[in-house]
Amino acid sequence: MKGRILFTCMLVCVFLWSSSGQNSAPEAVLNCCEGDVLFLLDSSGSVSSYDYSRMLGFLSELLLPFSLGEDQVRVSLLQVGTQPRLEFGFDSYSSQTGLQGALGNTKPLRGDTNTEEALRMAKDWVLKPGGSAGAREELPRVLVWLTDGVKPGDVIGPMEKLREEGVAVLVISTGHGNYQVLRQVVTPPVESHLYFVDIDDMSIITEDLRDAIIEILRAERLQVRDVSTDSAMLQWRPVLAGLTGYYEIRFGPAPSLGVSERVSGGPGTSPSTSGSQYQRLTRPGDSNTARLMGLKPDTTYMATLTPKSNLQVLNPLSVTFTTKPVSSEVLSPAVVMVSDSGANSVRVSWGPLQPESVQSFQVEYMALPGGKLHMTTVGQGQNSTVLTNLQPDTQYLVTVSARHSSGRERAMSVKVCTEEVRPALADLQLTTVGSDSVQVDWKASVDGLRGYWLTWEGQGIHGSTPAPRSSLYLPSNSLSTRLTHLPPATRVCVSPIYRTARGEGLCCMAQFHSDASVWGHRS
Repeated sequence: MKGRILFTCMLVCVFLWSSSGQNSAPEAVLNCCEGDVLFLLDSSGSVSSYDYSRMLGFLSELLLPFSLGEDQVRVSLLQVGTQPRLEFGFDSYSSQTGLQGALGNTKPLRGDTNTEEALRMAKDWVLKPGGSAGAREELPRVLVWLTDGVKPGDVIGPMEKLREEGVAVLVISTGHGNYQVLRQVVTPPVESHLYFVDIDDMSIITEDLRDAIIEILRAERLQVRDVSTDSAMLQWRPVLAGLTGYYEIRFGPAPSLGVSERVSGGPGTSPSTSGSQYQRLTRPGDSNTARLMGLKPDTTYMATLTPKSNLQVLNPLSVTFTTKPVSSEVLSPAVVMVSDSGANSVRVSWGPLQPESVQSFQVEYMALPGGKLHMTTVGQGQNSTVLTNLQPDTQYLVTVSARHSSGRERAMSVKVCTEEVRPALADLQLTTVGSDSVQVDWKASVDGLRGYWLTWEGQGIHGSTPAPRSSLYLPSNSLSTRLTHLPPATRVCVSPIYRTARGEGLCCMAQFHSDASVWGHRS
């Protein structure tokens, strides 16, 4: 009976805590947003049961403050396994009670990490506007990918297609994901859309990730659609509907942002668009689109939408985007090569040079896994540099990025291994013992040493046939050995062995004054 009362009290406490969480949602989150958020959850065999439960708990906490429904935020969950499965669609839950219950009842799929198939489902079905399970027309769409980083597959291409269709991509990696791959996957800005966090510390990013989602789904938002080589469509929520006023639009070439094909927009003070290069348009207060014409190919533009009303002060909205190139010209760097690799340095080269379009090159390199990131900037007329002060026998990730005058940035990464330091044998001494034996002693550095390779070979003298070569491996703690039954003239060599190759050895000649009938034994 006592145990039953205690269990009942625990249930009451949990219920009260959950109810308190529902009621204490920040006012800034309630009714703040409108849009569709798809969570791509890795539940393959590489994710342990403990990690999976932590991920679900994180999602529950992250989503708890949002208002759900047709005119609010809608949530969908797509699990990644051998056969990805849509756990629930956007129309499934319009209340926190239903959503939280569904998350609590979700079970992992296990199997392989088939992220590519899951992304195909997301693009062709879940996030496709107007489909039976698809997102809503003319509203922001967000894909949040939770992964342990283990063998995600080829995700760069599918993610790029989603971003081209206006989907904002955010990533949380709880394992050892490839930073360079995930950096290409997310929608800029990377610093607020890409998170690396330990599974037990996920709560520390909850507020930052929620703020990033809010910034995308906030009702006041300017978006870019149908970008071509010479035009683009601006789209916004008609915040002046029912008010007297109009929209003023200014657009022109953007300052260099160092971001590749950035498409973003939100409320706040916008950068200046008042120069002579900027064009001006106006649209009536009940409109929500405007087509920008006469743009240049492969150029980054900035557009600012300012609602004008005598009845209410409204914030301007701004967005940057890049028009498509006219041709499929290869942008530098298209190839990155490594040469002259040593223990502490390596030469990195890239191409094509393209000095007419590249402003500068930046080379980033870091030891794997998790080393400190180093950067160096190279001029537009240089296509190689030597990285120095590297650690021996270490794998590095090297990324070369080019900042183009159009505002675009292209990067390419390679992995390179520095050579192992292999000190030469320090000393070798032979001491004859009797008429056919020799004591072999040597000295060597012990750093990285795996063992020794000892060879000896009889030398032909006075027309005699040389004896066959013999060899012997000795462990790293050996500094001497004795060879017996040697030919009258024997060349003895000792080489240190390291992880990747032999080091430089030493050789000495041993000579005797007797003829042995049996040669080449070690005592």
